[in-house]
Amino acid sequence: MKKVKAKKHLGQHFLTDEHIAKRIADSLTNHQTNVLEIGPGMGVLTKYLITQQDINLKVIEIDSESVTYLEENYEQLKGRIILGDFLKMDLHDISTETLSIIGNFPYNISSQIFFKVLDYKEQISEVVGMLQKEVAERLAAPPGSKKYGILSVFLQAYYNVEYLFTVPEHVFSPPPKVKSGVIRIIRNQTQKLDCDEKLFFRVVKTGFNQRRKTLSNSLKSIQFNREKIPDMDIFSKRPEQLGVQEFVELTQFIEANLQQN
Repeated sequence: MKKVKAKKHLGQHFLTDEHIAKRIADSLTNHQTNVLEIGPGMGVLTKYLITQQDINLKVIEIDSESVTYLEENYEQLKGRIILGDFLKMDLHDISTETLSIIGNFPYNISSQIFFKVLDYKEQISEVVGMLQKEVAERLAAPPGSKKYGILSVFLQAYYNVEYLFTVPEHVFSPPPKVKSGVIRIIRNQTQKLDCDEKLFFRVVKTGFNQRRKTLSNSLKSIQFNREKIPDMDIFSKRPEQLGVQEFVELTQFIEANLQQN
């Protein structure tokens, strides 16, 4: 069958370098598990994943042309291909057990994929993904970096995040306008944050929405007793200066001093 035509509205850029494809596939550390590949396209990663005997592989693809290509070229995928949108599916329908995720993620939905991963953090043990280099660096950025942001904090609260390597533009068809980066996230030991998690998410988002301001100013929309703020150095900092634990402590303080409307 002829090759699948890349579709711009799906953000498709097909990886053509076999060495890089194998390197990405080999980056999964937890093989004793169910693995879901997002957006296999023409199977450049899939061909290396299906040779690993210790994983139960399924793939999800939104492009029906790609599904037809995979069905005609990979007999081993029979019964393992899901035609659908990863962002809209209930992952418990794929497996009720631990799940690892891998893929060459479309640039336009890569952040959404990781927000969904957080929604299923009790199920998803590991993710290896290739995405836009700038976004990959942001997710792995440490506190104090200008690239460190909302999703950096959220992911690093529950996962160990590692930037693995950079992928150049010319190894894709069609080539994107920017470089790509491969990251790996592995679930850490945190089952629940030591604070109100909904308030934690709100504090992080509110702080970074005005990241150039100190937290004393950027958190003004959250109503809490501010009398003790002058005694706390944390409020004189900007959000990118705080690690996960400091955000937890900040949330604990706000939670203890919330003002009822």
